[in-house]
Amino acid sequence: MASSLISSSHHIDFDSVFGFDDAELVQMFESLITTGLKVFLGCPAVFYEAALTEFFANSSVRNGVVVSTIRGTAIEISEEVFDTTFELPTEGLTDLSEVPKNLVFDARSLFSESTEQVSISCLKKELKIAYRLLSDIMAKTIYFKAGSFDAVTRDRFMLMTAITFDVKVNWSSLLFGILKEMVTPDSRQEKGYAIQICVLLKNIPGLELGESRAFPVPRVLTEKTVHRYVVINEKVGTEEVADAPRVKKTPVKKAVSQKRPASVDVEKRKRRLVLEAKDEIVDDRPAAEAATGMQEPVIENEQALTQPAVETVLVEPVMEKSPVFEPAVEIPEADTTVDRPSTTDDVDDIIQQVLTETAQLETTDEGHPVDEPDVSGAHVEDQPAGPAE
Repeated sequence: MASSLISSSHHIDFDSVFGFDDAELVQMFESLITTGLKVFLGCPAVFYEAALTEFFANSSVRNGVVVSTIRGTAIEISEEVFDTTFELPTEGLTDLSEVPKNLVFDARSLFSESTEQVSISCLKKELKIAYRLLSDIMAKTIYFKAGSFDAVTRDRFMLMTAITFDVKVNWSSLLFGILKEMVTPDSRQEKGYAIQICVLLKNIPGLELGESRAFPVPRVLTEKTVHRYVVINEKVGTEEVADAPRVKKTPVKKAVSQKRPASVDVEKRKRRLVLEAKDEIVDDRPAAEAATGMQEPVIENEQALTQPAVETVLVEPVMEKSPVFEPAVEIPEADTTVDRPSTTDDVDDIIQQVLTETAQLETTDEGHPVDEPDVSGAHVEDQPAGPAE
């Protein structure tokens, strides 16, 4: 947990930050000293991981005092102890909205990287390098804001204005109020002040803090780290785009057409039509065999299927007369010469005609029956007529 308490913290080594040629950077650090934050921001950069973890786990606010326990030892931190330890001013503004408006107006021009004024809620890259660094110090040593630091909030802008123009601020009340929010359960305030709390804990008699750890060097603002900060931030914005390495352009190869020749498509289309015709012939074969009693010849030469469809001629098989379909009674006057097989309706008409003519032959004009032929070929003798009834 202690590592997370210092993950976004800054510590200032005031003895090592005045060796710059940049007047605005030097003036910014001098303003922090003038404001009364030198002891608070420049206290010894050591912390005690185990003690900090237990302190925040057991801390709360009681009657305006921060209370906790570490290894069974009761901890009480009042505002008076807090401002005395860090020599913080106790007089001045407690509400940042009371910063004079004329100073805010001047700060909007002074902080701006361009010739135009910036908004009191702006992006950090719109500020000059010195005030970008001041914004980060406020975010990482005062407010401990979580997440991105790209945006400058209204409260941070007001506080930067007060520091730059030497406006009196009650730093004791402001900073101790933030500490109370840190130890309040379910508070949205991020936890911080790791090295400052350790300084307070060292002043408690009889408290064993355990093993100490040094503050990470990259998070200590010295001449070296500040110079690196300046170099990185100078590349932000338009200059960063100008210094971006050029990307070597790769010549775009022309796409090779994958379209097949038209002749190939025509041949494939012909083949498909021939195959479809073959399928239709195969499908109609059972019906043709049932109607004609003949079996359709099977195409054995598959090369015929590869010929173009336009040259393929499908010849219908000629249906021969089968004895099965010849009528049993010879009809002299019927025209038996046909070009194609009779349909079902023609056969029915012929049968009906034969039945009619047969019925006529069996009946005389007076209504008497005629002699029926014997199956042996002989005629049956006439029998005498019986007595009339």
